[in-house]
Amino acid sequence: MKLFLALLAFWLVLQQSAAAGDLLLGIAAAGLAALAYARLRLPARRPRLRVRALLELFALFIDDVVRSNIAVAAIVLGMHRGPRKAGFLPIPLELRDPRGLAILAGIITATPGTSWARYDAAASVLTIHVLDLRDGEAWVRAFKSRYERRLLEIFA
Repeated sequence: MKLFLALLAFWLVLQQSAAAGDLLLGIAAAGLAALAYARLRLPARRPRLRVRALLELFALFIDDVVRSNIAVAAIVLGMHRGPRKAGFLPIPLELRDPRGLAILAGIITATPGTSWARYDAAASVLTIHVLDLRDGEAWVRAFKSRYERRLLEIFA
């Protein structure tokens, strides 16, 4: 009910009107959105507040974004040395919490040179595309130690 009321209020503020048509449309939109949200069935337990893990995760993310921007710029400008090989990389995950996976998807998508390609929930294998893939095994080890370990601290 709180979500419904919040969405309805947000709708009316956006419309800057409480006219009957806006109110009816807002009730319909808020009702449908609240029903859709209820079907998501997120895990009942809340994530643990691990400030250290959150700060480390954020710092690593910022560091990777800066480094990746520089690396992708070098590739685009033709300043990259040596052969470049793009490819898909399967990464087995221990992380299964949908909230943690959503954060991981955001991290991967926001980091230049990488993109989320597929997630096989049954096998718990994430496939990402990497623009400059040199050593797949080292990539997987770094990914799991930098990101998955911290997300497991928060969402396991």
